[in-house]
Amino acid sequence: MESTDGNKLISKLQKELAKDGIKVDALVKGLKELRPYALEEKDPTLTKVTRLVYEHLEGNKTFGIPLPPEEAIAPELEEGEDAPEEVEMIISTIESDDDRVESLDYLLSLMLDRDNADNKQDLFAYRDALKAF
Repeated sequence: MESTDGNKLISKLQKELAKDGIKVDALVKGLKELRPYALEEKDPTLTKVTRLVYEHLEGNKTFGIPLPPEEAIAPELEEGEDAPEEVEMIISTIESDDDRVESLDYLLSLMLDRDNADNKQDLFAYRDALKAF
Protein backbone atom coordinates (compact mmCIF):
# COMPACT_ATOMS: atom_id res chain seq x y z
CA MET A 1 0.00 0.00 0.00
CA GLU A 2 1.28 3.46 -0.84
CA SER A 3 -0.74 5.34 1.78
CA THR A 4 1.11 5.94 5.04
CA ASP A 5 -2.18 5.88 6.94
CA GLY A 6 -3.17 2.65 5.22
CA ASN A 7 0.17 1.06 6.11
CA LYS A 8 -0.22 2.19 9.73
CA LEU A 9 -3.65 0.57 9.82
CA ILE A 10 -2.27 -2.70 8.41
CA SER A 11 0.55 -2.67 10.99
CA LYS A 12 -1.99 -2.04 13.75
CA LEU A 13 -4.08 -5.00 12.55
CA GLN A 14 -0.98 -7.21 12.52
CA LYS A 15 -0.06 -6.19 16.09
CA GLU A 16 -3.60 -6.88 17.30
CA LEU A 17 -3.58 -10.22 15.49
CA ALA A 18 -0.27 -11.22 17.11
CA LYS A 19 -1.47 -10.14 20.54
CA ASP A 20 -5.11 -11.25 20.56
CA GLY A 21 -5.41 -13.79 17.76
CA ILE A 22 -8.35 -13.64 15.39
CA LYS A 23 -10.86 -11.25 16.93
CA VAL A 24 -13.35 -11.12 14.08
CA ASP A 25 -15.15 -7.89 14.99
CA ALA A 26 -11.94 -5.87 15.39
CA LEU A 27 -10.42 -7.28 12.20
CA VAL A 28 -13.55 -6.66 10.15
CA LYS A 29 -13.75 -3.10 11.42
CA GLY A 30 -10.09 -2.47 10.58
CA LEU A 31 -10.36 -4.01 7.12
CA LYS A 32 -13.45 -1.94 6.36
CA GLU A 33 -11.45 1.15 7.36
CA LEU A 34 -8.58 -0.01 5.11
CA ARG A 35 -10.65 -0.58 1.97
CA PRO A 36 -11.13 3.13 1.09
CA TYR A 37 -7.34 3.53 0.98
CA ALA A 38 -7.13 0.73 -1.61
CA LEU A 39 -9.98 2.33 -3.56
CA GLU A 40 -8.20 5.68 -3.48
CA GLU A 41 -5.04 4.05 -4.82
CA LYS A 42 -7.07 2.50 -7.65
CA ASP A 43 -5.80 -0.98 -6.86
CA PRO A 44 -8.58 -3.39 -7.80
CA THR A 45 -6.84 -6.50 -6.47
CA LEU A 46 -6.11 -5.01 -3.06
CA THR A 47 -9.61 -3.53 -2.90
CA LYS A 48 -11.21 -6.88 -3.73
CA VAL A 49 -8.99 -8.92 -1.41
CA THR A 50 -9.72 -6.55 1.47
CA ARG A 51 -13.47 -6.89 0.92
CA LEU A 52 -13.29 -10.67 0.45
CA VAL A 53 -11.29 -11.06 3.67
CA TYR A 54 -13.72 -9.14 5.84
CA GLU A 55 -16.70 -10.89 4.24
CA HIS A 56 -14.96 -14.23 4.84
CA LEU A 57 -14.33 -13.32 8.48
CA GLU A 58 -17.94 -12.17 8.96
CA GLY A 59 -19.36 -15.29 7.35
CA ASN A 60 -17.09 -17.87 8.95
CA LYS A 61 -16.18 -16.20 12.26
CA THR A 62 -12.53 -17.16 11.58
CA PHE A 63 -9.98 -17.20 8.76
CA GLY A 64 -9.96 -20.48 6.87
CA ILE A 65 -7.64 -19.76 3.97
CA PRO A 66 -4.23 -21.46 4.16
CA LEU A 67 -0.96 -19.93 3.04
CA PRO A 68 -0.56 -20.00 -0.75
CA PRO A 69 1.24 -23.07 -2.08
CA GLU A 70 4.99 -22.88 -2.51
CA GLU A 71 7.13 -24.62 -5.07
CA ALA A 72 9.10 -27.42 -3.51
CA ILE A 73 12.86 -27.13 -3.61
CA ALA A 74 13.95 -29.11 -6.61
CA PRO A 75 16.17 -32.08 -5.81
CA GLU A 76 19.81 -31.85 -6.81
CA LEU A 77 20.29 -33.41 -10.21
CA GLU A 78 23.12 -35.76 -11.10
CA GLU A 79 25.10 -35.04 -14.23
CA GLY A 80 23.03 -35.97 -17.29
CA GLU A 81 19.80 -36.21 -15.27
CA ASP A 82 16.83 -34.24 -16.59
CA ALA A 83 14.87 -31.82 -14.44
CA PRO A 84 11.32 -32.95 -13.65
CA GLU A 85 8.69 -31.70 -16.08
CA GLU A 86 6.38 -30.52 -13.31
CA VAL A 87 7.43 -28.81 -10.14
CA GLU A 88 5.85 -30.24 -7.03
CA MET A 89 3.91 -27.73 -4.97
CA ILE A 90 3.97 -27.63 -1.18
CA ILE A 91 0.37 -27.17 -0.10
CA SER A 92 -0.40 -25.59 3.26
CA THR A 93 -3.42 -26.52 5.34
CA ILE A 94 -5.27 -24.87 8.17
CA GLU A 95 -5.11 -27.20 11.15
CA SER A 96 -4.93 -24.84 14.12
CA ASP A 97 -5.61 -21.31 15.27
CA ASP A 98 -1.88 -20.62 14.91
CA ASP A 99 -2.14 -21.58 11.21
CA ARG A 100 -5.07 -19.18 10.80
CA VAL A 101 -3.18 -16.33 12.46
CA GLU A 102 -0.04 -17.05 10.42
CA SER A 103 -1.96 -17.06 7.15
CA LEU A 104 -3.89 -13.87 7.90
CA ASP A 105 -0.73 -12.13 9.12
CA TYR A 106 1.05 -13.13 5.91
CA LEU A 107 -1.84 -11.78 3.84
CA LEU A 108 -1.65 -8.46 5.70
CA SER A 109 2.11 -8.32 5.09
CA LEU A 110 1.49 -8.80 1.36
CA MET A 111 -0.73 -5.71 1.44
CA LEU A 112 2.16 -3.66 2.82
CA ASP A 113 4.40 -4.43 -0.18
CA ARG A 114 2.08 -5.34 -3.02
CA ASP A 115 4.45 -4.06 -5.72
CA ASN A 116 6.79 -7.02 -5.23
CA ALA A 117 6.08 -9.55 -8.02
CA ASP A 118 6.00 -12.55 -5.65
CA ASN A 119 3.65 -10.70 -3.31
CA LYS A 120 1.31 -9.87 -6.19
CA GLN A 121 1.21 -13.54 -7.14
CA ASP A 122 0.38 -14.54 -3.56
CA LEU A 123 -2.31 -11.82 -3.35
CA PHE A 124 -3.87 -13.29 -6.49
CA ALA A 125 -3.73 -16.76 -4.87
CA TYR A 126 -5.50 -15.44 -1.76
CA ARG A 127 -8.09 -13.66 -3.92
CA ASP A 128 -8.83 -16.86 -5.84
CA ALA A 129 -8.96 -18.98 -2.67
CA LEU A 130 -11.34 -16.51 -0.99
CA LYS A 131 -13.61 -16.48 -4.04
CA ALA A 132 -13.65 -20.29 -4.19
CA PHE A 133 -14.18 -20.83 -0.43
